[in-house]
Amino acid sequence: MKAFIKRQPHWAIAILSILIVTNYWSFWATDRYVSKATVVLESPQITSTEVSFSSMLSGGSSDKDLLLLREYLLSTDMLKIVDNKLGFRQHYSEHGDFFSTLSDADAPIEELHDYYLNRVHVEMDEYAGVLNVEVQAYTPDFAHKMTQLLLDEGEAHMNDMGRRLADEQVTFLEEQLGRLESRLDDTRDELLKFQNKEGLVSPTSTVESINQVVATLEGQLATLQAQRKALASYQSNRSADMKKVSAQIEAMREQILKQRDRLAQATGDSLNAVSSQYQSLELKARFAQETYSGAISALESTRLEAARKLKQVSILQSPLLPEYSTEPRRVYNITVFALITIFLSFIASMLLLIIKEHRD
Repeated sequence: MKAFIKRQPHWAIAILSILIVTNYWSFWATDRYVSKATVVLESPQITSTEVSFSSMLSGGSSDKDLLLLREYLLSTDMLKIVDNKLGFRQHYSEHGDFFSTLSDADAPIEELHDYYLNRVHVEMDEYAGVLNVEVQAYTPDFAHKMTQLLLDEGEAHMNDMGRRLADEQVTFLEEQLGRLESRLDDTRDELLKFQNKEGLVSPTSTVESINQVVATLEGQLATLQAQRKALASYQSNRSADMKKVSAQIEAMREQILKQRDRLAQATGDSLNAVSSQYQSLELKARFAQETYSGAISALESTRLEAARKLKQVSILQSPLLPEYSTEPRRVYNITVFALITIFLSFIASMLLLIIKEHRD
């Protein structure tokens, strides 16, 4: 034996290492219970009458949400919650062997987080679109409770994120809606004051009516002029019929000039100027009303979107209450360590033979 150790010290070290590791994994390593859960994030299916190209391209949002949930479950914030509610430090410092226990119950958060990542694994299955959560603990009950807590807190965190963003958008739109409502009221008041001042409900309609009156009068004037021309062919200008028709023609011309003066004057408030001011005020009021209607639609759409942003953690596999320990994988760890050690020993033997041949 001594001769073998002297001639092949690397093999002696390898065999001794394998024996020590085998003894550790077989008799000393503390059992760890694993609780697993498989979850998926779902949103309320609220029917929307609007279909846009951007909505057709938003299919990857669920994967993004799953990645955000994964990062939160593995964050120091999640670790602090677990420690406050379940006593993470106490459980992992009071259980476990020398190599697997939490050596310092008062370890700083950075070291505690590194240990946490060794006991909590969250992996995303991109093909199935689910999260696989795995928690290792020294008692079945603690592993089960910790897994359930991760799911509950993860769902609450995702909902808080979506709700906070939606609330900010809704609050902003409500403020804008109030401002637009005041603007709409102001434009309506200006329009009403203008109508009361001018004594016209719709100057534009009044202008159209006067235009129709003028057109009618001009038609009647043409008829009277034709009638006078016909009378002139067989009656003198002093005849009663000619005087009557001439008087009617003169009165008709005066009426036409009067109506035209109402429409347009060089000075004073003519109807065309009043109508122009009215159209400007009416346009402002219509624009304010359309803007207000658009803001109401945007507010309702944002509220629907806020409902869609609420996330529900749907459990495909509920957190398992383990009945026996599955960690550490003793046979697997022993086999892997032995194979690596033997492989390294073979490499060491080859190096020693090469060195020996060069010396000879």
